[in-house]
Amino acid sequence: MKRLWVSGYRSYELGVFGETDEKLKVIKYSLKKQLTQYLDDGLEWVITGGQMGIEQWSLQVAIELKADYPALKLAMMLPFNDFGQQWNENNQAQLSQLKARVDFCEPVINAPYSGPQQLRQYQQFMLTHTDGQLLYYDRESPGKPEYDYHAARQYQDQQDYPINLVDFFELQDIATELAELDQQEF
Repeated sequence: MKRLWVSGYRSYELGVFGETDEKLKVIKYSLKKQLTQYLDDGLEWVITGGQMGIEQWSLQVAIELKADYPALKLAMMLPFNDFGQQWNENNQAQLSQLKARVDFCEPVINAPYSGPQQLRQYQQFMLTHTDGQLLYYDRESPGKPEYDYHAARQYQDQQDYPINLVDFFELQDIATELAELDQQEF
């Protein structure tokens, strides 16, 4: 797999509201493990959107991984050209900083948001420009990633398109692993 679409829950859906939240430490550790495995298997591009949550955190982790994997490329594909403009100043600044650090950033649709059809076009673009999906989503806990999951499942009917779901059980296992590692350091 050369091009990976990474997406998942928004920060508010996970109850993560700051950089010091312990849940964020677990999520970023999980992202690092997942992305490292893909990189060791030949991944070249991490492609995601700019949503606050898994998408932005995956880019932050991938930026750190570039130190060990300098050939890794990062793309932030925004669904429309005024994406994030309704956010507060702090969140807009964070989005701007990430845009400056990725290798490629463009809107999929070069127009302001006009309706849900644009989000479906965005999903279609992401599916046809990636080789698989890493999705932080638990089928028993609905949320925004549910739409990306169903779009990818439908796409699988026509294409070989692997979907790697990371659910809350896996995140709990990661939290336990991380706690054990923290204890070993003392």
